[in-house]
Parts: sequence; C-alpha cells; structure tokens
Amino acid sequence: MRNSSISKIKILALKLSLILKKGDFLLLYGNIGTGKTTLARYIINNIQKKNKKRQTEIPSPTFNIAFEYNIKNFIIRHFDLYRIKKKFEINNIGLFEEMDNAITIVEWPELIKKKPKNYIKISFKYSKKINERNLRISSHGRCKEYAIN
Repeated sequence: MRNSSISKIKILALKLSLILKKGDFLLLYGNIGTGKTTLARYIINNIQKKNKKRQTEIPSPTFNIAFEYNIKNFIIRHFDLYRIKKKFEINNIGLFEEMDNAITIVEWPELIKKKPKNYIKISFKYSKKINERNLRISSHGRCKEYAIN
C-alpha cells in the first residue's frame, strides 16, 4: 500500500474509533492485502489511546481466529473468519457472546448470515492501480446514525 492509502486508512480509523460504541460490529470485507487488518489495528490502537490504555501490538487473528483487548469498562474483540469454512463453526468461537459489552471487529464475515442489530460494513476493493483501494461503507441499526465525513 502506498503512504497516501495508509494515511487515508489512518484517518478513517480515527473517525471510526471516535464513534464506535459497545454493542457495535464492524464487518470488514475484501481480498487479502486490501487493508482490513491495517484498519482494525489503527482503530484498536486509537481506542486504547483515547481510553489512556497502553497501545499494544495488534497481530492479525488469522491463525488464532480471535483476540480480545480490554479497555476500561468494555472489550474490543477482533475476529478473522478466513479459516472458518462452515457456518456452524461460527457458533463455536463466541462471536455473538458478550456483544453488549464489546466492540466487535470481524474480518472475512461472509459466512455470517444473520447480522447483528448494529453494524458498519466496509468493503475494500483494489482499484485499477494496485497500490490504491476503493472503500464502500454502509451501516445498519444505531450505526446508521453515524456520520463519517
């Protein structure tokens, strides 16, 4: 990714980190390498910083499937469903547990058929220039009210 793409992802992450609340889901769609994990890292670190928590390393959860980050009175749950192949497996990873006390970020959410009440969906797509990305953002429930300018 070029520096301008990373800078724009940092700005989007900052805006999202200011509006996401407990109970919200962030669903990140896109091919490998489009910026899903990068966006998640910036969001988590921004929320840690905003809540005066030490900013931690945010590894990709591709092999672990999930990581949790404790923030004062809530948690951030970061899932990567890339390795999940069957819908029933989603029930075994705790994706829909403790939703009211967490911000949940999910990469590769294609197998989630019944979406949560409050979510923001971001679809990453390569543009014609391989170093640039196009993003499409939509929202549902309480998240529909969020304005990201």
